[in-house]
Amino acid sequence: MTTAVAERSVAPTAAESDAIPWSLYPILASSAAIAIGLIWDISWHRTIGRDTFWSPPHVLEQLAAIVTGLVCGWVVLRTTFAGSPEERATSVRFWGFRGPLGAWVCIWATLMMISSAPFDNWWHNAYGLDVKIISPPHMVLAAGMVGIQLGAMLLAAAAQNRATDEATRRKLGYLYSISAGIILAMVATLIMEEASMANQMRGSTFYRLTAMVFPLVLVAAARGSGLKWSATIAALVYMAIELVMIWTLQLFPATPMLAPIYNPVTHMVPPPFPLLVAVPAIAIDLLLSRWKRSDWLLVPVIGIAFVALMVAVHWYWSAFMISPAARNYFFGADQWDYNVRLGPWRYQYWAAESGVTLLKGLSIAAAYATISAGIGLLWGRGMARVRR
Repeated sequence: MTTAVAERSVAPTAAESDAIPWSLYPILASSAAIAIGLIWDISWHRTIGRDTFWSPPHVLEQLAAIVTGLVCGWVVLRTTFAGSPEERATSVRFWGFRGPLGAWVCIWATLMMISSAPFDNWWHNAYGLDVKIISPPHMVLAAGMVGIQLGAMLLAAAAQNRATDEATRRKLGYLYSISAGIILAMVATLIMEEASMANQMRGSTFYRLTAMVFPLVLVAAARGSGLKWSATIAALVYMAIELVMIWTLQLFPATPMLAPIYNPVTHMVPPPFPLLVAVPAIAIDLLLSRWKRSDWLLVPVIGIAFVALMVAVHWYWSAFMISPAARNYFFGADQWDYNVRLGPWRYQYWAAESGVTLLKGLSIAAAYATISAGIGLLWGRGMARVRR
């Protein structure tokens, strides 16, 4: 069985340790393009329907993945055949080639994204239009998308951990936090059907699902970066991506092309307004920076605080989002798929809970958030130690 082996040779010089890898910038740009393509693709399905695999968002996603693969492939080839002893000292060997661990992860993730394309095309030919975001080919695609971003985080973390100059460390910390924010945008999109609409925010399912994914990434961002407000930056990056897509997609006219058409939309349907995760993210940053005891005693505190703040914010925010005040260009509320039969359900809460049922569901959500935060803590600790 082939394994990746770290090269042990000459330690990097201070100048090389303080260099920001040039590959981070095109990889981050490609990652942002992938996240944009993912949101655009879902809007395309909600507005037009699937007409062909070669739709613009699909092309954007695959081209962005190819750019990442080519950039990281070049990094590996250069490190293997023309790398300095210092560069080889911070590389990982695989199949005789050498490159940073993050570059290898990006290459493997690129191959996964590309391989998902024919799988997705076959799936649609066999089973027709998607009825859910989560399907086997989409999960392969999603794994590749998140993998590319994980590779970017590894590149930023390794360079940050090697850097000796404080200004360079801060720059790399920002790049790391931005990478985490793009991952947040991706995972939020994947759970969009069950945990994004204001109509869902008075039921515990919404809080259980968000508790599974958001604390993991936010805690990993906060613990893996040297910045005080890393989780908050990641949350704001996620919200910024979603807001830009909401405000941009509504500008483009579009009409459905696949029956049945119950809601004749006239422009691209935007994603829901982003969740206000910046509020619990601020709490996570404050807790991690001021807690003086064991991190493992902090994990349940983070889990409970995350759920409590999500409830405190979204319980009342949801009332605004289903009100007439949110039905405008800025908030983008009350915009539905072309194949949805419109009715009064749009302005009602779905599966709303109260009393003991709600408390039980929120207790489960707090347990999920605690587990998620614990995994995020391990992930962040690992990121804080990686150097290759």
